[in-house]
Amino acid sequence: MKKLVIIFLVLFMATPVFAAHEILEKEYQAAWCNARGGIQEYLLDDGARVDCLLPEYAVEFDFGPKWAECIGQAIFYGKQTNRTPACVLILESEADMVFVERLRITATAAGVKWWTMNKGELETK
Repeated sequence: MKKLVIIFLVLFMATPVFAAHEILEKEYQAAWCNARGGIQEYLLDDGARVDCLLPEYAVEFDFGPKWAECIGQAIFYGKQTNRTPACVLILESEADMVFVERLRITATAAGVKWWTMNKGELETK
């Protein structure tokens, strides 16, 4: 029994712990979308929600590591709303810059407009 408890503790302690984001995605979304007069969480017929709907763009927000999901969702939302698909990539650290380059290359090829946003920009809005 003692060995079982020790094994459990070792496994539990070895499990990586993922820290929550310091600022939630919806906070970035609200600041950016409100500044542009957009509609937040625009509901589509299938129940999906566009993070920010603007007259020209259907905008998806995601954190750096989810850059590819941002593009995919934006393309779908753009088609569903007859708007240009767009992504706002949220950067939490200098390490996220690798994702900006991936987004730039792929979004350009796919016709997706994109921007970046970081904590400093949120605090000045």
